[in-house]
Formats: sequence, structure tokens, C-alpha cells
Amino acid sequence: MSLAPRQSALDILLDIEKGPSTLDQRMDRFHHESRFDRRDEAFVTALVYGVLRWRGRLDGIIAGISRTPLSRMDRQIVNILRMGLYQILYMDRIPDSAAVNTAVDLAKTSDKTWLYGFVNAILRKALRSLPDIANPVPDKNEARNLAMVHSMPEWLIRRWIDAWGPEETTALCQAINQIPPLTIRTNTLKIDRISLIQRMESLAKMVKPTTLAPDGIVLDGLKKSLFEGATFEKGFFQVQDEAAQAVGYLLDPRPGQNVLDACAGMGGKTAHTAALMGNKGTIKAIDRDACKLNKLDQEMKRLGIGIVSSQAIDLRKRPLRPQDWGRFDRILLDAPCSGLGVIRRNPDTKWTRTVRDIERCAVNQRQLLHHLAPVLKPGGILVYAVCSTEPEETQTIIDDFLKEWTDFAIDGPPPDFPASLVSLLDEQGRLKTAPHRNGTDGFFAVRLRRRY
Repeated sequence: MSLAPRQSALDILLDIEKGPSTLDQRMDRFHHESRFDRRDEAFVTALVYGVLRWRGRLDGIIAGISRTPLSRMDRQIVNILRMGLYQILYMDRIPDSAAVNTAVDLAKTSDKTWLYGFVNAILRKALRSLPDIANPVPDKNEARNLAMVHSMPEWLIRRWIDAWGPEETTALCQAINQIPPLTIRTNTLKIDRISLIQRMESLAKMVKPTTLAPDGIVLDGLKKSLFEGATFEKGFFQVQDEAAQAVGYLLDPRPGQNVLDACAGMGGKTAHTAALMGNKGTIKAIDRDACKLNKLDQEMKRLGIGIVSSQAIDLRKRPLRPQDWGRFDRILLDAPCSGLGVIRRNPDTKWTRTVRDIERCAVNQRQLLHHLAPVLKPGGILVYAVCSTEPEETQTIIDDFLKEWTDFAIDGPPPDFPASLVSLLDEQGRLKTAPHRNGTDGFFAVRLRRRY
């Protein structure tokens, strides 16, 4: 394998550190612009995600070997060392010599000639220290120990221990560090799940129906790109985790209704809503990001959906017009959040989020709910959803909202709610999922009815 894939991985890691690009955005751009073959593309993806997933442990090893603190190292060199160590510790098919030599070659691209000697020395010292460095030295502090073992930020581990205890926190961390399944949702406007599975069998080594979501399919061992060929181009599916699919069933939109998707993004839940409506009725898709809505419009065309209209509005700053009050039968608020429920898919999140981010998101979530409540019809349903399990963004938001808006109440699951999804609901009918419990992303969603 040439140096070029490793250089691409390094560029991606450096871009993510600098911001403001997220891992999803940067990887989308890489796949769009890549001229690598499938093997090299897969290598870049595995290396980037692996380094981000295990960055905490990799940094701990570097700090234990080097006399120079990480904070004083050139960021390019830090990431080269992380990549080299990750290959040595976690990529069995890469010879140790190749991991070291390619790391040194990457360091040679720097104008500081002494740096490649430094990289060589650190990685070779790491090799001499194997297997001792493969496992961190146990720490008497429980939170610090779990953070080191599972490569997680200590502040987040402390929160989870306080909420769930050390055993469940350990199980959650183990699940987060596993590569998540690739799950798609059948576009039932065009095809049924059984027929789609038959079409997908040539694309992957394993294709099977999901156990929870009625229209989901799990794929493993892709043989070629998922986004090339007639099955994708004809709009037969979208990529969507089972927990995200469950939100659509909780909303329970009906054909002919007037629906508002208040933070539509690029249209994953918008499209599912349209499919559940049989492409009959109207959906107004709102987002503050016009670029996302442009992609949403393109996606609706691919999927054969004709009932969606989009509009760029920042609902955090202003409510909808008075003429929209009491207009909508259903409102979906898939609110912007910390994203701490989807760390297994976005491992960069754990290194960029802080408690202040949770607090900031909670302020925006409250504002969005208050701006949306008046536009729901009496008797209508509003579903609040976040891909987070943190209390400030979930139950606290709902408790505070219900104290102020006394005409709203938590509603039970709809009559047609799939039996396979009932296990995801708690005794109050709130949707709560987690990787270690359900094998899904971490989601919270609640169905609210406006009584009058």
C-alpha cells in the first residue's frame, strides 16, 4: 500500500482538529473526491475512525514514552504518532515495520528534519514495550481508570457513573467502541423489505432484516459502494439507524395530514414521515441551514417523494408567523443536540464536546419547543427527539416544558405502533435507546399531545 492513503487519513484528522468540519462532513468529502480503489478507501476510513475512537489511549501511550508533552508537540506529528500506534496495536494485517516506516515517511514531509527521527524513536520504543503498553496501568480512581481503558473523556465517564453506576457505564463504553452496524431503511413507497433484501444480496456478504424496525435491513461486508448502482439511484433505501426509524413510528403521521419537520437537516426522518403518509398530504421541512435543505430537496427527488416543501428558517431566533398557529396535525422536532448518543458513529464527538455544549444545546431545545407549541393543532401530536441520553437534553427539557405549557401532556404510543418497537419504550411511553441495551444509537423521544 502506498503512502497516499495514510496521507489522506492524516489530512482528515488534522482538518477535524482544526474545525469546523465534523467527521461526517469530512468523510463525505473524502469519498466524493477520492480516486483510491475500494481497498485503499476502506483503509483510510478504518484508520481515521480507529484513531478517533482510541485517541485517549493512544495519547496516554505517547505521553508515557515521550519526554515532550503532547501539548508542546506539532499537531501533525501527534497525529502521525497516533496513526502509527493505532496500526501497531489494532491493525493486525499491517506489519509493524510498515506502520513505523510509513509514519517516518509522513514526518519527512515536514520542513523540520529532526521530527522524523523523533517519530521513529517514539514508535520503535513503543514496539520494544509491547505487550505491556497494550493495556493501561489500572488507576485507583474508578472514573479515571474507565476513561483510560475505554478511551473516553473523564468528565463524561463521571456523569455516566453518577447516572447509571460503573457496571452499566462499562457496558456502554464497550458498545460505543464497537464498529456499529450499517442499517438502511426500505423506501416503502417504491419497494418492500423482502424485495430489497433480495436486491442487496449481491452488494454485501451478509444481508438480514432488522429485529426492531419493521422496514430496516442490516448489511455487513460490503462488496462495493452502497451508493452506486440502480438500487440507490432508484431511491429504494436510505441509511438510517433503527432508533432513528423508531422516531417516525412514534410520530405516526397519517395520509392527508399537514406535518411540520422543524429541524429537517438532510431529510432522513422527513422521507420516513412521507413514506408513512403514503406520499399523501403535506410536509413542511424547515432548517436553518439552506445547504442541508438543498440536499434534502435532491433526496426527496431520488426517493420519489412529492409532498415536501422546504424553507430555511432559524426557529431558535423567531417563531413561525401567527397565521401558522394551530395549523399542523403533526410536528417533529428532531432537535440539535450534543450528539452524545451517537459517539459510536461519530467518535470525534467525545473529544470536542463539553458540559457547556450540553447546556448550550438545552437552551436552544427549550427555545425551539416554545416556538413550535403554538403552531400545533389542538389534538395534534408533537414528537421531541434527540440523539442524546443526557438528562439536561431529555427528561429535564420535557418536565420544564410541561410545567409551562399545561395544555400539553405525554401521550402513549399510537395504536399502530409496531410491536417489535414496544421494548424501546419506558412505562411512560418515552422512547429510550442505548447501544449497550438495544444495539442501536442512543436516542430519546417523547410523544406530546396538545389537549386543547
